[in-house]
Amino acid sequence: MKGKTLSASRARQILAAAQKTRVLVVGDVMLDQFIWGGVSRISPEAPVPVVEFARESFMPGGAANVARNLISLATPAELFGAIGNDDAGRKLQKLLGEQNIGCAGLVKSSARHTSVKTRIVAHQQQVVRIDRETRDGLDGKLTARLIAELKSKLSQTDAVIVGDYGKGVVTQTLLDEVKKLCRERGVWLSLDPKPVHHLDLSHLSLITPNRKEAFELADLPDETKNENPFADQNLMRVAERLLDELRPALLLITLGELGMLLCQRGQKPFHIPTVAQEVFDVSGAGDTVIASFTLAVAAGASPVEAAILSNHAAGIVVGKVGTAVTSPEELVKSFTIR
Repeated sequence: MKGKTLSASRARQILAAAQKTRVLVVGDVMLDQFIWGGVSRISPEAPVPVVEFARESFMPGGAANVARNLISLATPAELFGAIGNDDAGRKLQKLLGEQNIGCAGLVKSSARHTSVKTRIVAHQQQVVRIDRETRDGLDGKLTARLIAELKSKLSQTDAVIVGDYGKGVVTQTLLDEVKKLCRERGVWLSLDPKPVHHLDLSHLSLITPNRKEAFELADLPDETKNENPFADQNLMRVAERLLDELRPALLLITLGELGMLLCQRGQKPFHIPTVAQEVFDVSGAGDTVIASFTLAVAAGASPVEAAILSNHAAGIVVGKVGTAVTSPEELVKSFTIR
């Protein structure tokens, strides 16, 4: 693949062009709740830490965090998904409004609970996570409403991101219709997969599984791991199978501390080593990757440029606690200090 480097000036140019694009995000939206505190003793009732409450905070999560990442990088974004007619849904809508994320595409259902993930954090480390959610697939009426909302906004859209977190919004019916609409209009379509769903993920523009998800999608066991991805025969086999069977334009496998592997049919995979200096919290890192990669492509970046940019963005957010984001200034700076 050509153009295997990215300068700070080119990163700045891509991010400036991204401000003139428009990206739609559809999928499972959530409310992320963080309870912050400290631990100084073990409970006398059970061998568990006692977290002394200090404060709490709320952030958009799931597909809503993908949209939040786009907005933080000055890329116009709108969000489509389903929430419950409940306090968590209202809280999420308020947060989205405060962060200038368009959320007119959120459909409400009294039969669903807004997904809430509560993370208890002590001394910058997660102690436990509590999930409250509805996982049932959207019924036909809600899916039709969601598709209609999305269709009405596609005419002036450069890219669509589907965020599947296994909470029921991303059904095969929804995905098939989104693929059809994007194909008809020549709109780029990225998807962050959840293999447990067993959806037909064929013929997408971009798929961004992590290593575990890639092996699950390929239905192959992950028996070995090599520090050099190119010497990891199982990983290479997985990449080849996914390219052959799903036929995406691009496959980006995130490898944690080993960086990323960008794969394209007919070309040698391109490995991008991680640039993370310290890792405090990987929550939402995948959201940052798919958001920054997609906005870069929408802005005219090559696949390799988009992968390098998203790798830098992920390296920044994992050095922060919580579902974090980065700014254009912070991202450009990361290309000058390494």
